[in-house]
Amino acid sequence: GWEVPVSGAETGWTMSAFEKPQIIAHIQKGLNYTVFDCKWVPCSAKFVTMGNFARGTGVIQLYEIQHGDLKLLREIEKAKPIKCGTFGATSLQQRYLATGDFAGNLHIWNLEAPESPVYSVKGHKEIINTVDGVGGLGIGEGAPEIVTGSRDGTVKVWDPRQKDDPVANMEPVQGENKRDCWTVAFGNAYNQEERVVCAGYDNGDIKLFDLRSMSLRWETNIKNGVCSLEFDRKDISMNKLVATSLEGKFHVFDMRTQHPTKGFASVSEKAHKSTVWQVRHLPQNRELFLTAGGAGGLHLWKYEYPVQRSKTDSEGVEMGVAGSVSLLQNVTLSTQPISSVDWSPDKRGLCICSSFDQMVRVLIITKLHKI
Repeated sequence: GWEVPVSGAETGWTMSAFEKPQIIAHIQKGLNYTVFDCKWVPCSAKFVTMGNFARGTGVIQLYEIQHGDLKLLREIEKAKPIKCGTFGATSLQQRYLATGDFAGNLHIWNLEAPESPVYSVKGHKEIINTVDGVGGLGIGEGAPEIVTGSRDGTVKVWDPRQKDDPVANMEPVQGENKRDCWTVAFGNAYNQEERVVCAGYDNGDIKLFDLRSMSLRWETNIKNGVCSLEFDRKDISMNKLVATSLEGKFHVFDMRTQHPTKGFASVSEKAHKSTVWQVRHLPQNRELFLTAGGAGGLHLWKYEYPVQRSKTDSEGVEMGVAGSVSLLQNVTLSTQPISSVDWSPDKRGLCICSSFDQMVRVLIITKLHKI
């Protein structure tokens, strides 16, 4: 695109309208089912959508972008509604999709031969709300693993090479109330040993589990149900974590410095007028992230680090310093909540989102390389 030359003195530090990223709805497609999740198939122009038909069965559809339109390549119907999916634990050769369903089943599908799953386990007593993967696709050191979070209150880590039993199970201790787990995320997978899982719950709890020491490393409460969690990168030493919530707020935690009593420093932002359903960091720039809202809006944010990311308290103990967040662009795509968002891992600025008006949209977000 063409740019208007402006001198720094005139603009100060603000972006001119020409330099701002634009969010363009490139392709829109109506679906005949409720869609809960959508994910790009790595190294392709294809993506999957997951959800449930009105008749109560589950559906996975595989689409390809062809000549500015969407071509349905495959439709797979299953017994139970499908809530969530990830390619995070698969190889680039296989590109198997792991899904969680309403009956608590974790399945792994070969989309080329989807009649029966290549892996299947009754992982939870109730719906699997959320799933994440690491150790596949060349992202994250160590074994491929899948983490699931459920309404039954448990968070479980699975090795797809190992049947039946989870390699880790984080559940409330005896007598403690079980909370609905809404979101899980892997992080800190920067070598063969280190790995964490972060889980968010309906009562505002955020818990950080260290999978190496099998211990609870940190917990906090953000006062509102935690809808989505994501580290800015899974495969680096923990850097930042974004948590989104009911009531339209999100929090960015600086995960580099943990104070023994104060925990991690954070900044919060009132992003939307309603629930912030999802957060997704741009794969090519970890300081940029999208939030998706309950009123059908998408917001693109930039995180700015402070001059110094840590300081010492009065006792001489190191503590973190939070940065700031600025809104780069926002757009309203739907009157209904945007249930999921996924950036293309391969093409910067290409993005898909699904919403409860039974639509899937392919978006192009421009000028991201200039920020």
